[in-house]
Amino acid sequence: MGLFAKLKKAWLAPISWDTLDDDFYDNLEESLILADVGMELSENAVKELQERAYKEMYMTGDQVKGALRDILGKSLNVGDPTLNVKNTPAVVLVIGVNGVGKTTSIGKLAHRLKRQGKKVLLCAADTFRAAAADQLEIWANRAGVDIVRQHEGADPGAVLFDALQAAKARNVDVVLCDTAGRLHNKANLMKELSKLRKIIDRECPDSSVETLLVLDATTGQNGLIQAKTFKETAGLTGIVLTKLDGTAKGGIVIAIAKELGVPVKFVGLGEGIDDLQPFDAGEFLADMF
Repeated sequence: MGLFAKLKKAWLAPISWDTLDDDFYDNLEESLILADVGMELSENAVKELQERAYKEMYMTGDQVKGALRDILGKSLNVGDPTLNVKNTPAVVLVIGVNGVGKTTSIGKLAHRLKRQGKKVLLCAADTFRAAAADQLEIWANRAGVDIVRQHEGADPGAVLFDALQAAKARNVDVVLCDTAGRLHNKANLMKELSKLRKIIDRECPDSSVETLLVLDATTGQNGLIQAKTFKETAGLTGIVLTKLDGTAKGGIVIAIAKELGVPVKFVGLGEGIDDLQPFDAGEFLADMF
């Protein structure tokens, strides 16, 4: 069973793939739009499919599906989908608004990296939200990894500095850093994230650094707007898409990659600690229909 098999019934609305008439293309375009692929991308994909089907004289539904997977695959083929933790202590800044599953994603990623033999340290640099560090500590215990935290309201930069010193002293492979999920003021957000990045560059100049944005798939196009804002302010290396199992709008994966030019690196497909999985574009498209 494919990784995304549980999404099969939640993907495209049922359509007949065997009659390639105007109604088929209209229904396909509508289905893609409803799945949150996006208006412009859906229109362009169907137009290209129509031209290719006419030129190459497609006769079967399988030919049409294969061509559509190829067309949509070009939109997903952006950047490196793997997590770069080569140079240690690697640092992964995890950003995103509150409520998208940021803390749980960090805990699940910590569990995944530990199972791969990595020594992981969590950094509770979200010091603004009440109980944020407490929640992260619960996940640290579940994953069986250490955590560096301070009191609520502490300077996030100071917490990160302590975490990096601890990482070097303990020969940690990966530091996963939680950050504040405020988006009401882009200037403040930029200032805070820029400060954290300067601390990393100063204290660990040779380390691999990733900036992952956590998005809730159920927010659809609103999530895409969030992603654009964070990309402008923080610079992104990858996306973590959560709650993909709970939405019929899995096409947002394609829209994000196309619009932002940033790869989706992980997807959340459930509530369990093992349910954060690396995103595989080929497998996603294979299961799409």
